[in-house]
Amino acid sequence: MNLAARNRATAIGAGLVIAAMVGLTAASVPLYRLFCQVTGYGGTTQRAEAAPGPVASTTVTVLFNADVAPELPWRFRPVQRRVEVVPGEQHLAFYEAENRSSEPVVGTATFNVTPHKAGVYFQKLACFCFEQQRLEPGQRVEMPVSFYVDPALLEDPSTREVREITLSYTFFVDREATEALRRQRSAAAGGS
Repeated sequence: MNLAARNRATAIGAGLVIAAMVGLTAASVPLYRLFCQVTGYGGTTQRAEAAPGPVASTTVTVLFNADVAPELPWRFRPVQRRVEVVPGEQHLAFYEAENRSSEPVVGTATFNVTPHKAGVYFQKLACFCFEQQRLEPGQRVEMPVSFYVDPALLEDPSTREVREITLSYTFFVDREATEALRRQRSAAAGGS
């Protein structure tokens, strides 16, 4: 093989390695998210279709926490700070958000539970965190989360002592969606 052919083969090989690395980088976030959802790693909660119904006499205290990223002009808080739940029983909790800016803003919530080992047993049936939330200027909304604590929490040797779980949300501005909304409003205002 002559020098030009070797250089071409090396360049093609390097290009394939770079393409594979870019592909793995792009796939790493969805794969990590899937891993966390399946295993409950890092306090990632689970999604469920229905609660089994109360199956234990022991209660677990669920505490609610709310944070907002500095660039998001919202006030965000839990309506209630804590609730006593019977594992297996469905519960509904509310958070309140208010847009304190003069512009519409789209936010996205991330969530987890602590202790992290309880994440696999915290089952969400419905949650505002499953979708983007759009708030108009000055708008205040209550956002529900429907959940239950899986009774298996009480039987797992690594979690059977857990009697308190904190559900935490952090809202971030969805820059892309908010900018698209601003462009849309600007175009509508310019066309009137």
